[in-house]
Amino acid sequence: MDVFANLAMGFGIAFSPFTLMLAVVGCFLGTIIGALPGLGPSNGVAILIPITFTLGLDATSALVLMTSVYYGAMYGGRISSILLNIPGDEPALMTTLDGYPMAKAGRAGDALVLSGVASFVGALLATMGLMFLAPLLSRIAYQFGPAEYFALYLLAFCTLGGIASNNQAKAAIASCIGLGIAMIGLDNQSGMPRLTFGHLHLMDGVDFLVAIVGLFAVAEVFFFIESHGKDTSIGVKLEKVTIPWRDIFATRWTMLRSTVIGFIAGVLPGAGASLGSFLAYMSEKTIAGEKGGFGTGVAKGVAAPEAGNNAAAGGALVPMLTLGVPGSGTTAVLLALLMTLNITPGPTLFTDRPEVVWGLIASLLIANFVLLLMNVPLVKIFVRVLQVPPWVLLPGVTMISFVGIFSLSGSYFDLLLMVGFGVLGYVLRKLDVPTVPIILGILLGNHMEDSLRRAMVLSGGDWTYLFSSAIAIGLWIAAVAGFVAPMFLRKVLKKPQRVTD
Repeated sequence: MDVFANLAMGFGIAFSPFTLMLAVVGCFLGTIIGALPGLGPSNGVAILIPITFTLGLDATSALVLMTSVYYGAMYGGRISSILLNIPGDEPALMTTLDGYPMAKAGRAGDALVLSGVASFVGALLATMGLMFLAPLLSRIAYQFGPAEYFALYLLAFCTLGGIASNNQAKAAIASCIGLGIAMIGLDNQSGMPRLTFGHLHLMDGVDFLVAIVGLFAVAEVFFFIESHGKDTSIGVKLEKVTIPWRDIFATRWTMLRSTVIGFIAGVLPGAGASLGSFLAYMSEKTIAGEKGGFGTGVAKGVAAPEAGNNAAAGGALVPMLTLGVPGSGTTAVLLALLMTLNITPGPTLFTDRPEVVWGLIASLLIANFVLLLMNVPLVKIFVRVLQVPPWVLLPGVTMISFVGIFSLSGSYFDLLLMVGFGVLGYVLRKLDVPTVPIILGILLGNHMEDSLRRAMVLSGGDWTYLFSSAIAIGLWIAAVAGFVAPMFLRKVLKKPQRVTD
């Protein structure tokens, strides 16, 4: 009953005109961002975070806006995947396998509507799972001490690359870079400067928002410049939009199975929507067998990955809110937003700031219906966004990044640092080194160090204290397995190539 009472309180917050407007605006912006090839939810949320500080939003309003953008981007990723055979983001890669063939066969409207319904089912059920599972997990989290938290942070780093990473060594290098950046500044205990090289501006450390906007948004600007803004709006024409009731009914069990798989993948720290989308698609393909026709433009091949990746998006919020460990790259960015707003995610969040959590959950339930209503009749409008000329998009992204960061700190040094992180992000992506582990290292590095230090103080320097409980041992085993297993499974669970014309 407490859940429903808290949810009623959340709806009281969510139905306020201002919060409702933020949810609608966030859904609209997120869908546009998701439709733009290459941006994806992580970049979209990172680009728009400075707006929350420019507008002076409180914690609940800022979180509602950003998570609505997150959900909207997960919906929007399917548009360019189906129409252009270009994934809007990595989780939408699987949608191209059957979505684009459907579009080439003259069923683009059916594919878009079906994927929208599947996204709605996955996201709605995942939000309900968040509503019931998160409070339970927050109570279990009270059993966590410094040894358990250190193992949990280690699990997040070890599993962040996972199946989605092409090279575990590069993911490990990126994590080490992030941990090294987190060490910059004054030591919390001794007060001694570390890695500041005598520079006063680095004494307070590196603001993770500066790093996030640089690594994601500014680096994306450099890639736009490198490509000379080539227009990629090619593909199929969108004709009359209809609702394929027969396909929706035929894929109802596919949506439910994929939702469960995606939600579980999302709850696992670091797994995220990419793994949820992949596992959902492959499980349905296995069930259907060779006669299922997967890869040729079947409805189940569109419904499965869309339900899976949207369910994973909701599941990724569970560890972020209850344990303070992001379940995906986008939730790592959201975690940075919460910390900037002086809100510490963890087991006490549900008791200390219930209005933030339940206002968020209620807003997400509303946002799912808004996205469903928005993504069917407005499909043609969103498709036009794919034709935005880069000479308009490029200055917009740059302006938002610089104005937002300067309004946050008022420091020109942070602007230079942001550009520096943009160059770093550009170089690392050229070398195929993932940038999300860097963000995770910056976010969790100090917390991981503090947990290790407290564990050593409590044990008198005995390192075996890190394995002193069943929870800690389980997390260590999961961390080792999460890092090693993909090396052996990658050939089996290999990302399939996109279908070409």
